[in-house]
Amino acid sequence: MSKSLQAIRGMNDILPEQTPLWRYFEGTVARLLDNYGYRQIRMPIVEFTELFKRSIGEVTDIVEKEMYTFDDRNGDSLTLRPEGTAACVRAVLEHGITGGGQVQKLWYIGPMFRHERPQKGRYRQFHQIGLEVFNLDGPDIDAELIVMTWRLWGELGLRDAVKLELNSLGTSESRGRYREALVAFLSAHQDKLDEDSQRRLKTNPLRVLDTKNADTQAVLVDAPKMADYLDDESRAHFEGLKARLDAVGIPYVINPKLVRGLDYYSKTVFEWVTDKLGAQGTVCAGGRYDGLVEQMGGKPTPGVGFAMGIERLVLMLEALDKVPEELSRQVDVYLCAFGEAAELAALSLSERIRDQLPNLRLQINAGAGSFKSQFKKADKSGALYALILGDDELAQQVVGFKPLRGQGEQQSIAWDALAAHLATCVVQG
Repeated sequence: MSKSLQAIRGMNDILPEQTPLWRYFEGTVARLLDNYGYRQIRMPIVEFTELFKRSIGEVTDIVEKEMYTFDDRNGDSLTLRPEGTAACVRAVLEHGITGGGQVQKLWYIGPMFRHERPQKGRYRQFHQIGLEVFNLDGPDIDAELIVMTWRLWGELGLRDAVKLELNSLGTSESRGRYREALVAFLSAHQDKLDEDSQRRLKTNPLRVLDTKNADTQAVLVDAPKMADYLDDESRAHFEGLKARLDAVGIPYVINPKLVRGLDYYSKTVFEWVTDKLGAQGTVCAGGRYDGLVEQMGGKPTPGVGFAMGIERLVLMLEALDKVPEELSRQVDVYLCAFGEAAELAALSLSERIRDQLPNLRLQINAGAGSFKSQFKKADKSGALYALILGDDELAQQVVGFKPLRGQGEQQSIAWDALAAHLATCVVQG
């Protein structure tokens, strides 16, 4: 017997029972970004591998271990995108939309791919919403990104479940000085470092700060602090960011070990973290990358952005019981029709109602069926009300109107009055 077909490990189907919550979350974010003046951009899922090697860094875990890379039929090395910033920078460079100092405030949504061990909320195909802003170099735009996420948490009911962590990595020059001091310190304690940190010491020493190993964390207590190596420009930028967050009243903590996993960050880095999802606690993260555009062949262009994981935030909404009640109902009204003449009239009537009430979720029965079977389907749909159209109703040009979820007797409503009655009842329901 042939092996049954199934999804690839870590790449999951999102079933119809789950998609209403996804659409609610994505729609909430999209409306918020529209209100702040951000415009959507859509990039390909596949890019040349060199793009990610040049932007993310060849000695990062993503490039070394996690990317889905393959040669196409032309012999080109291609990669399923592991993150969105590099692709967005490539797009704005290719199309010249940041030239001449043009400010661009962009956002995107879609799947990303990393070959890592699947865990709850962390998959090999995962989905992100990302923002990128180009040609603004002050702390005001850094603050705006954080303020927007704070507003989003408020709209979703998640503010009490997240914490903002901040750090500054300084310019490339100040980070280089700090790197030298950190390497010297860690080399003197190399025998106490875990195996992964010993490897990173030679390739990407700042990532040692991000270790989860308890013994290495104990060593890092006495390690040099990035704050002591910041240049005046980076220090002023960081103070400006904190002043703006203080002005809005957004709480935060300074985490000197926050470095992020990608090489292109400079100055501001931040993460929104939670303790509601177990080990996978980061739900939104980003920072400034002023040198990335130039590194990828463009003119010096300041940039800043963030990405949020949709899977993790959907899990949070479910875990904290923040799913809006109406999402459990896919249909407002279910129209039952009995007999061919009633079916024809029901089709015409339902389209007339949709013209008058375009936001009403109205489902018309398909597949005929007895009175009992149609009402069973109406109840299973989750509809608040059933409409009944048979020969008697057809002769009188009325419909039966029956509440399915509460008190109230069945009544007859004239066709011409039906839209107004539904508008009142569905809103009240």
